[in-house]
Amino acid sequence: MVDKHGRRMRKLRISLLDACNLRCLYCMPESPVFMPQKDWASAKDLLHITRNLVALGIEEIRLTGGEPLMRRDFVEIVDALSTLPVKTLGLTTNALLLAPYLSMLQHTQLQQLNISLDSLDAKNFKRITRRDALGTVTDAIHTAKALGFTIKINTVVMKGVNDHELPAFVAWSAVHDIPVRFLEVMNIGVMKSQFRERFLSAFDMKAMLKADYRFSKLNDVVDSTSRNFRVSNGAKIGFITSESSPFCTGCSRLRLTPKGQIRPCLFMQEGIDLKSLAPEDYPKALATIIAMKPVGRIPHQPQPMYQIGG
Repeated sequence: MVDKHGRRMRKLRISLLDACNLRCLYCMPESPVFMPQKDWASAKDLLHITRNLVALGIEEIRLTGGEPLMRRDFVEIVDALSTLPVKTLGLTTNALLLAPYLSMLQHTQLQQLNISLDSLDAKNFKRITRRDALGTVTDAIHTAKALGFTIKINTVVMKGVNDHELPAFVAWSAVHDIPVRFLEVMNIGVMKSQFRERFLSAFDMKAMLKADYRFSKLNDVVDSTSRNFRVSNGAKIGFITSESSPFCTGCSRLRLTPKGQIRPCLFMQEGIDLKSLAPEDYPKALATIIAMKPVGRIPHQPQPMYQIGG
């Protein structure tokens, strides 16, 4: 699955649902309308689709949402996908529901956890997420680390909201030996009206930290979304520059919506429903999707982030 620009499609993001148990300021309104459960692709559908995509070259799979752990058949889905010959199977989660699943996940291929954590301060965490749950999240992180899971923290940085916590996250990363990746807030959905006020570029984040820390560049794979560094205090941090320096030219990702539609890009609504396709029809469908994949940043996505997957 290589396009005319030489990009090999090897990563798949599967959005299991659009529902979430947080209400983060940059992602969704306080009272969102979620997709009916009857419209979700079933665990059987997801295995059928993913098995065919793996046969065509998908090597890495990440389950996203919404909040993936809110699906009652989450264990069934992970067990099924763990039978596939992929290099990595990961999960992006806010970790509110994670702790009870960890012992089960230890015995599956799902060993990589990307955990959203936008504040280390309980009051600010509640301001951002509209939920009082910081302790639940950090307890789950530390438990997962102790059990041997590979963990990365994703922190969406907003000017005037949590940018003052950048040094605290760098110190936290060093103490706990867990990488933290700072994400530029994206001009999508509910954030569009506040984007100019809240946007802080990765360049400015790094400049804020350089007064106290030295940075050493780490070697990144060609299709990495993050620019990663070792910090002089021992922390590992990265910057995901979705707005200031998009990584479209090296993008290797395809996206599967909760309904089972394959899309070429986070910023595109066009796609093909794969649920009913026979395996022999996948090469033609994927060729169509890959040909649609943009090489430059599309400026506008009308759907909010929680509906299209992180």
